[in-house]
Amino acid sequence: MSEKDPYADIRLLPHHQSDTRPHMSLYDRAAQFAPFAALTGYEEMVSETAEENDRDPEPAGDDELEWYLESLKNDPDHI
Repeated sequence: MSEKDPYADIRLLPHHQSDTRPHMSLYDRAAQFAPFAALTGYEEMVSETAEENDRDPEPAGDDELEWYLESLKNDPDHI
């Protein structure tokens, strides 16, 4: 048994356009919500991390523990 669509009476109606307010562009609509962006500052954080890694890349293999301990001595706030 199929259920009746509760929105069937309005689904095919034309989209409402205000007579008193001009149409807002998608760019302007998106700008309204920019302050609430979930990843605000993300690009800056990635850039800073990349710069840190370029200056002091992590080693691979057996030297990793020694590198890690040396990093802690040089910059204890790094972790």
